[in-house]
Amino acid sequence: MPLTPARTMSGVLELLPLDQIAFQHMLDTIRRHYERFGFLPVETPAIEYSDVLLTKTGGETERQLYFVQSTGALEREDRPELALRFDLTVPLARYVAEHERALSFPFRRYQIQRVYRGERAQRGRFREFYQCDIDVIGKDSLSIRHDAEIPALIYSVFHELNIGDFTIQLNHRKLMCGYFEKLGVMDAIWQMRVLREVDKLDKQGMDAVRKTLVGEAFGLSAGVVEKILDFVQIRSASFEDACDKLDALGPGPQSLEQGRADLKQVLGIIKDFGVPETHVALNLSIARGLDYYTGTVYETMLNEHPQIGSICSGGRYDNLAARYTRSHLPGVGISIGLTRLYWQLREVGLVDTACSTVDVLVTQMDETQLATYMELASELRGAGINTEVVMEGSKLGKQLKYADRAGIRFALMLGEDEMARGVVTVKDLRRNDQFEVSRCELIKMLRVELEQTAAMG
Repeated sequence: MPLTPARTMSGVLELLPLDQIAFQHMLDTIRRHYERFGFLPVETPAIEYSDVLLTKTGGETERQLYFVQSTGALEREDRPELALRFDLTVPLARYVAEHERALSFPFRRYQIQRVYRGERAQRGRFREFYQCDIDVIGKDSLSIRHDAEIPALIYSVFHELNIGDFTIQLNHRKLMCGYFEKLGVMDAIWQMRVLREVDKLDKQGMDAVRKTLVGEAFGLSAGVVEKILDFVQIRSASFEDACDKLDALGPGPQSLEQGRADLKQVLGIIKDFGVPETHVALNLSIARGLDYYTGTVYETMLNEHPQIGSICSGGRYDNLAARYTRSHLPGVGISIGLTRLYWQLREVGLVDTACSTVDVLVTQMDETQLATYMELASELRGAGINTEVVMEGSKLGKQLKYADRAGIRFALMLGEDEMARGVVTVKDLRRNDQFEVSRCELIKMLRVELEQTAAMG
């Protein structure tokens, strides 16, 4: 019988154990900070009704869905009723509408799960990937203060991840639309079209966007287009500079004034949260292409690696679950696409292979003493030290080679001589050092070494 080739489909990230530990560390760090800011965990099924998922607008949704069908339904040639979720926002909308009466508002949820998209296979694009989302959902209303809390959380997460200097960039959809209105682009549909073109600046460049806006499809005058392009090039260097640049836009229609007032309030509260102003900036080119954003929008960029693009993005929306409930449920949130971010950080050398989560290997010096080795391992585990025992005897050199290759730092050797003297021989494979320690001092010594390592990152 021929062997079936062992292979994975394209567009998935499958890691070796020490790389998986590095990825898991990022997941755990994000989760810890989400919980530290008072967000509660939610999980939704990977499979949803396809008509629920297809309520999301954007044009590409149906082509990106992975439909799911039972064998019996396939035999009946039924239309696919189920599909894998392609993001966590639509399931959140369904979840809030379905459980509205049981939830406390404002509802603060975080969700860290895999999502699935029918992406075209290419480098750095994934069909299965982790999203790490937070959202605050209000009932009838939601204070603008929550819009300032989100950047404080973003700063907290990426400061601990220690992946380089970053800037949390802010804009406001109403500010943009109000400025377009001030320039004579009055119709809301046309404002959205201009906004989508502006959102392409990073990918297409200034000249391409200028050409499109003055072309037949838009027909804007050259003077109006230049004012739009000047507007979207506005950046700030400090909190005070941001407010000055907002004031310099001059008076405008109600939406512009609302957007300006919101941004000023958000910037003031971000400052009160203690976020350094070196990590926050206005960027009036940020639009976030999705139509459901209605207020503050965010993108976070690595200063030294702008080619990576936004590492965390999101914003304010007026009515998350309008398709499922008549209740008014405004919200604000962000998402970190962690699988893609991890892959990109590894590509530029900002994330490396991690050490093993196993701290100690208890070697087997004498098969007849296996019970003694297991007793020692139990003592170490009871003290919170992750420990593996060699269960099948072999030459000591082979056991040490295994520990080194597996990334285990300490190997313990307990032979007849050590037992007689009440000591344990410890080999530090990271430092290539070997020494003896009394059995009663072993746990204390290991704890000190491991705590020092943890403190050094």
